[in-house]
Amino acid sequence: MNMLMFLGGLVLLVVGANVLVRGASKLALSFGISPLVVGLTIVAFGTSAPEVAVSVGAVLDGKTDIAIGNVVGSNIFNVLFILGVSALITPLVVNIQLIRQEVPIMLGASLLLLAFTFDGKLSFLEGGALFALLAAYTIFLIVQSRHETQAAQDEFAEAVQPAEAGGWDSHWVAQVGLIAAGLVALVFGSDFLVKASVSFAKAIGVSDLVIGLTIVAAGTSMPEVATSIAAALKGERDIAVGNVVGSNTFNILGCLGVSGLVSGDVGLVMAPSLLAFDIWVMLAVALACLPVFMTGGEIARWEGGVFLGYYAAYVSYLILAAQQHDALQAFSGLMLSFVVPLTVLTLVVMMIRRPSASGKS
Repeated sequence: MNMLMFLGGLVLLVVGANVLVRGASKLALSFGISPLVVGLTIVAFGTSAPEVAVSVGAVLDGKTDIAIGNVVGSNIFNVLFILGVSALITPLVVNIQLIRQEVPIMLGASLLLLAFTFDGKLSFLEGGALFALLAAYTIFLIVQSRHETQAAQDEFAEAVQPAEAGGWDSHWVAQVGLIAAGLVALVFGSDFLVKASVSFAKAIGVSDLVIGLTIVAAGTSMPEVATSIAAALKGERDIAVGNVVGSNTFNILGCLGVSGLVSGDVGLVMAPSLLAFDIWVMLAVALACLPVFMTGGEIARWEGGVFLGYYAAYVSYLILAAQQHDALQAFSGLMLSFVVPLTVLTLVVMMIRRPSASGKS
């Protein structure tokens, strides 16, 4: 029953996000907003709608560990798993703007979250500050979009299609109906997913935080999985990377910003294990993007394999730690004394020997 509830919630989240994006995009285009702006805002934020719905729903249910674990786990999953799988399909092109602008913004958001939560919680005011930064970032992207090349504008126009004249969704009533239906699906989907996840945690004897960091995080990232893998298969290799980086920034500023506002005076209390380990893994993953992206301006297949390997190691650590397994100490020692230093050394050597992506676009 819990599995059916979880899968049903996941389906509602994915379908709700798609319906919401479709309705909101067509409504915006009907009012004369450019496809480029719609793509940078509504479509970009729509893929993170499941994370917002689940995190806010979890806060309202008093399950803050799931709310926070969902965001931190999604950011780790997005880079290590989604980029890993996408790079294995085809080496991914990294646009120079990502290296110069988007990745530093993602890093800045990660560092700001670390600073805000150093006292053990994310307060109402700190949540408001994150959300205000999201609004400022969105306005910045819209202003910047005015200087985009015609090719970039055509690319967004192709991806964001207006409603056909005479079509059933060409009237604003139908578009508003799609938005409403999408929101309803997100609300019910998040409720099902949170309740099923809590039941899973109790049944297998792990914490809500671990479930949030793994199962819930992977589940709510399904729109990003679909978007990035589809882009890689179509040869749109820069979109696959941009989707992940943009989603991670929105998860911190948007999901945790709204969740912090909803939490009220109590704030979002952070589990000690999250502050001691998982949030640092999220920051390390964000930092790892810079050297990987800069080594030749692409993510090679072997680098995608390394990303996937690290995600498997991260999940393995969580499982071993939750069970207090005897192998935990040996596993941790192997990762910290051999695997991680070897990876860092390899990336440093590659950055020295290979030209940076400064001349690529």
